[in-house]
Parts: sequence; structure tokens; C-alpha cells
Amino acid sequence: MPTLLGFCVIDFLWLSLALCFLLAFCVHRLSRYLPTGCEHSKLYILFQDLIRYGKTKGPLKRDHWLRVFDIPKRWFWHFYAISVVWNGFLIVLSLHMIVWGQKFPSWLTDILGFLTTGGPVAVRQVPQVSAVLVQMLLWVHSLRRLLECHLVSVFSDGVIHIVQYIFGLGYYILLGLTVLCSDPLIIEEGSPAFPLLSQLRWYHVAGAVLFSWASLLQHRSLVLLARLRTGGSGTVETLAHRVPSGGWFELVSCPHYLAELLIYVSLGIVSGSHALTWWLVVLYVLFNQALAAQLCHEFYTSKFQSYPQHRKAFLPYLL
Repeated sequence: MPTLLGFCVIDFLWLSLALCFLLAFCVHRLSRYLPTGCEHSKLYILFQDLIRYGKTKGPLKRDHWLRVFDIPKRWFWHFYAISVVWNGFLIVLSLHMIVWGQKFPSWLTDILGFLTTGGPVAVRQVPQVSAVLVQMLLWVHSLRRLLECHLVSVFSDGVIHIVQYIFGLGYYILLGLTVLCSDPLIIEEGSPAFPLLSQLRWYHVAGAVLFSWASLLQHRSLVLLARLRTGGSGTVETLAHRVPSGGWFELVSCPHYLAELLIYVSLGIVSGSHALTWWLVVLYVLFNQALAAQLCHEFYTSKFQSYPQHRKAFLPYLL
């Protein structure tokens, strides 16, 4: 089945998600110009309830029935656990195909066929080194975040909406499939894959370096946030919110969100400039993290009168 405007199903999915979060970001920024009283309307509160989570839900005056859909924010680790298992499984399948020539399960090829061509395909996709590297880096990222949720972060009684929770559960499943969909190498059944080492290029190294630096930036930022609630011995002293400082917090309110974007940019570099699909993922992450950072920035500036005025929300000196 031909694709529309060169876009396949997976491209439309990520483009749609990106545009949805861009719209949500714009609507939220424009909501400050609403007439007085509109902020108390049920439609406005429902919209804000769906885009906010954690501490940013605090200022929102929600009806009791909306709280029925609350899920503890500390359950974030479920997302990363699913990612570690699912993407680890896909890595094993990819390596089996490359090393031993084993085919993907029929259900997986059917899914990949639908996402890339809109129907079943007569050929199978053998992962190139770019796809395998992205799979492995994504798995490392998920494992690190899973460990940080348990060993670093100090969660309060913050909540997320059940819609956000369900979306998060499916997000990394779709992400793993996207890596395979964005792999450009399609060869006929039974043909051997090109030797992986001979496919290594300079952009694989550049992307891996950026990935390592961005991961370190995110980890250090999360450690600084955790220290706001722990004492010198590492024990939790308070669950109150404080003004973060040090590191990239001197430039932006949410350097861990900026680092998340850079991690996905690095994966895009590793995947190669030909992978339009992955850059649509990056576009989605940009709008998603920009919205989350803006909400956090507004929380800090409204709660702390002495909050540094020069700090931006997400991008140093820009946003």
C-alpha cells in the first residue's frame, strides 16, 4: 500500500503526537489571556488536569471526581521496567536475526509491515548497526532511569492522570517498534545482513558521545533534585519543594528535561540523517518536554518570590 506524502503509519503517529503536544503548549501559554473566571470552567480544569502531573497539579482546583483518576507519580518506574523488558526482548530478536539468520516472529513482522507500509510485507527487515546501536542505547537509558527511580529520586505524594499512565505504558513499546521501523535496510528472506562492524560511521561515535554526556547531565540533575529532600546521610528529611541550584539549574528550571531531549537527539544522530521517523520522535519529545518544563517553571516562579529571574524553563537563554 503506498504511503501518503511519503509518510507511513508510524510517521503519522509520531507527527500527530508532536502536533497534539504543540497545540497543548500553545493553548496553555494563551490561557493566561482568558477572561476572568474561565479558569474555573470544567473544560479548562480538565485540560489542565490532563497535561499536568506531580507538583504542577498542586495549584489546580480540581473537583473530587477528577481525583478518582489519580495514579501515584512514583509509579513512573513501571514505564522504564516495561521498556527494559520489551526493548531487551527486541534486541535479542535482532541479534538472533543478524547472527543466526532467524526470522522475526510472524506477529512482529505483521506489526512492522502495518506501521511501515500499511499492510503485510513480503520481505523482512534485517537490522543495521544503526538500529542495533539505537536499541542498545535506548535499553541503557531505560535501565538507568529505572535504577534512578528506585535509588536516587525521592518521590512525594504527587500524582499523574490515569490517561498519562496508560500512555506511558504504551510509549516505550511503540518506541521499540519505531527503532525497527526507521531502519532503512530491507532485504529478501534468507539474505545475510551486512557485517555490522563494517557499517560503523563517524556519526555513530558522535551520537554515542552526545548520549553519554546528556545521560550524565540528566543523572546529575536528578541527584541535585534528590538532595533537596535528603540530609548528609542520604536519609529523607522533607518532601517539601525547594528551589534547585547548581549545575545547569543555574540556566534552566528543568535541565533533566533538556537532557531528555538531547538523549533523543543523540539517538537520531546514531540512527542516521535518513531516518525521518526518528526525527519525528525527537519533534514529539521537544514539544512534550517543553510543555512539562514550562509547567514546572511556572510552579517555581509562583511559589518562590526570590526565584532567579534569569532562568529559563527549558532551553538556556531562549525558552
